[in-house]
Amino acid sequence: MSSDSTNRPIEHIAIIMDGNGRWAKKRALPRNMGHKKGAEVVKEICKAVEKAGIKYLTLYAFSTENWKRSKEEVSALMDLLRQYLASDLKELQEKGVRIRFIGERQMLDADIVESMNKLEAETLQNQKMTLCIALSYGSRQEIVSAAQKVSELVKRGDIAPKDIDENLFSAMLYTHDMPDPDILIRTSGEQRISNYLLWQLAYTEFFFTETLWPDFSEKELIKIIEDYQKRERRYGAIKA
Repeated sequence: MSSDSTNRPIEHIAIIMDGNGRWAKKRALPRNMGHKKGAEVVKEICKAVEKAGIKYLTLYAFSTENWKRSKEEVSALMDLLRQYLASDLKELQEKGVRIRFIGERQMLDADIVESMNKLEAETLQNQKMTLCIALSYGSRQEIVSAAQKVSELVKRGDIAPKDIDENLFSAMLYTHDMPDPDILIRTSGEQRISNYLLWQLAYTEFFFTETLWPDFSEKELIKIIEDYQKRERRYGAIKA
């Protein structure tokens, strides 16, 4: 994408993938069928983002709050995740996609964490694009963790309180080596960000769509990108 005023480059898209359960309910299917269909769409959208020349895609796959769902649904989601790590993500790996995960891994089963760590290590040198999956993720906890890291630096005498600034704090976040999202998309008609990338979304453009995640398509993604190009991003400044 060119860098002129009507076609600004997009580095990073973040998506809250919502509506799998409602998609299944509309079709009188079990909820896990909606999650399965949603996982298929992930692969399609990842390919579409890479084709559009966008280097980073972050997907909200499972929040810390999602652990409160029924044991049956959580178990089904974890089994689907195991399959996804072994199949779909392997395919993306072979296509030159770097895969990384953000979130609280200690809450996940050991075999899942092992697969995540292996995928991250094996794709570390891939440069076509980065797929970042927020898994067992909560932004407030991420910010608390970053604050703890900064306070530890102060306690050790490595820095003084006056040295703390936005750049230092950002360096303590899970996304420290990624640009902030240019675009946030949430599917299913909900208009909230649900504890997702609270620090990183400070100047992001938001797009809410009624489409349920399993019905989300490359065509709609491109339409959102085109709409984004029409918006004026001033980062708090006044247009001259």
